[in-house]
Amino acid sequence: MVNCAAYTAVDRAESEEELATLINGEAVGALASWANARSVPLVTFSTDYVFPGTSGKPYVETSPTDPVNAYGRSKLVGERIALEHGALVVRTSWVISGSHPNFVATILREVKDQELRVVDDQRGCPTVAADLARASLAAHRAGVTGLLHLTNQGETTWYELARTSVGLADSDPSRVSPSETEDYPTPARRPAYSVLASERLESVGLDPMPHWRESIGDLVSELKTWI
Repeated sequence: MVNCAAYTAVDRAESEEELATLINGEAVGALASWANARSVPLVTFSTDYVFPGTSGKPYVETSPTDPVNAYGRSKLVGERIALEHGALVVRTSWVISGSHPNFVATILREVKDQELRVVDDQRGCPTVAADLARASLAAHRAGVTGLLHLTNQGETTWYELARTSVGLADSDPSRVSPSETEDYPTPARRPAYSVLASERLESVGLDPMPHWRESIGDLVSELKTWI
């Protein structure tokens, strides 16, 4: 069983933390309890936002958590309960897709009509949804449980990701310029550094996911057909 449902409105969660925790925490716990009672393997997903973003090195599965926003706190509740019931909890980050609304799709749509400023002081690992699905399925089939970090290899900033995507879409990357987080205050704080790494992949017999630059070309090509 794979659970992909989540409350993902990071800023709105600051004023709806109870609802976010109900969906990302209690509901995941109920599902994990149901699955465990019936010996049904469960895969559910968590986030880099369970970390504070103050580390100078990538976060691994055993790194201490300390969310800085309501969304991260709600996801941490869910992963703790799921782990109690023997689930596989996949922490991932900056998920982008060629088939659904996401950061890259927004950038490619808006850059057609205006120049953009994108934050260049938040670092993380972009994760292509298709790659994540394959890696998560491999972990599930291998019987992996517990915490597992799965992202595409390579870290970057939102600005670098936006500029790369615009160039691959045959638009002018110079239409994207860098900014700082403080230039665009939001209700929810974001971790400044939320790069994920895994200390488990080799031990559970799984291969690393491709570098994000290897996969983003196909993603952008797919997006160009519908944005």
